[in-house]
Amino acid sequence: MLRQPTADIVKKIPLSNDTVQRRIDVMAKEVEGRLCSMLRNTEFSLGLDESTLPDNEAILLAYVRFISDEQMKPEFLFARELNTDAKRETIFQVVDDFFKEKGIPLKNIVAVTTDGAPSMVGCHRGFVARLKEVAPDALAVHCVIHRQHLVAKRLSRRLNESLQYVISAVNRIKSNSSKDRLFRRLCEENDEVFSRLLLHTEVRWLSKGACLTRFYELFESVLLFFEEEDPTLRDYLRSRETDIAYLADLYFKFNEMNAQLQKDELSLIRSKSIISAFMSKLVLYKQNLSRGELGHFPNLNKAKLNDILKDSDIDAYCDHLQMLQDDFQRRFHDLLSMAVPSWVFDPFKNAADAE
Repeated sequence: MLRQPTADIVKKIPLSNDTVQRRIDVMAKEVEGRLCSMLRNTEFSLGLDESTLPDNEAILLAYVRFISDEQMKPEFLFARELNTDAKRETIFQVVDDFFKEKGIPLKNIVAVTTDGAPSMVGCHRGFVARLKEVAPDALAVHCVIHRQHLVAKRLSRRLNESLQYVISAVNRIKSNSSKDRLFRRLCEENDEVFSRLLLHTEVRWLSKGACLTRFYELFESVLLFFEEEDPTLRDYLRSRETDIAYLADLYFKFNEMNAQLQKDELSLIRSKSIISAFMSKLVLYKQNLSRGELGHFPNLNKAKLNDILKDSDIDAYCDHLQMLQDDFQRRFHDLLSMAVPSWVFDPFKNAADAE
C-alpha cells in the first residue's frame, strides 16, 4: 500500500478541546504511573515548595531526584492545593496522602529539601520534624538557592534607600504607557543600546540584578527624563549614582552564582564549592576596593573615572561586603563545615598508595 500524504494523516487527528484534554490526561497518568512505580522500589530525595497563586490559592509542589540507569533523574512529582493553611500537619497530610495513594513508602525518602519557613523546618512543629518521625534517617537540607537569595537581600540602610529610588523611578516610567513611550523615544534619540527599563519583582529573584544593570546603562537618559517630570527624584538619583553602580555590579555577580546553582545534576558537594568560591571572591573584592582597584566593578569604575566616587563610598561598600561575608558564613555553616573526602574531587589521587 502506498503511504498516505502527511497532510491527510494530520487532517484525521481529532482536535476538539475534549479530545485533546482527554489525551493529555491519559499521557499524564501514564507518566505519573511510571514514575511512582520506580519510586516504590528506590530511594530518592524530595523537594517541597509551598507557593501562592495570584488568586491567593496555596499549592504544594513536590519534586524528586533519584538514580536510574546510573544517572541522576530529576522529576516533577505532584502539585496539590492546600485547602486550609500551610502548617506542618497540613503539608505532611498532603504528602502522606499522595504517597499512600500511590503506594510509595515514606521510608524511601533519604533527603528532603525545603525553604526556611517555620512550617517546614521548625525543630518541633515543622514538616521536617514530622517527616523524621516516620523516616528518621532522612537528611534535611535548607534550599541553597533560597539561602543565597536571603543573603543577597541583605543591604545597609543607605544601599536600601538607593535601591528604593531606583525601583520608584522604574515604576514611575513603566506604570504609565504614555511615559514609557516617551522614555523609549528619548533613549532612541540618545542612541542608547536599549530603550526599555526592566521591572524589579521581588518573587523573581534574578530580576533585581537585571533591573539595576539596565537602569545604570540608561542612567543619563533616566536623569534627563526626570528633569521636568520629577526634579526631586532626579536629584536623589544623581546623589546615589555610585550606590546604584555598586549594586548593579554586585547583583550581576549574584545572578551569575544563582545561575550556577540552577544547573542540572547539582549536588551538595558542588553547591559547597560554588558558595565557598563566592565567599573567597567577596574577600578579594573587599581587599581590591579598599586599595581603590575596581577591576571587578566596571560600573563603579566608570563612576570613579567621572570623579564622583569618594573614600567614604568605598568604606561603605567594603563594610557591606563584610556584612555579606558574615551572613554567608552564618546561613551556610552546615554546608561549609561538611567534610568531603578528597577522593571525591580526585579519584586517582591515592592510586599509587593502593598498588
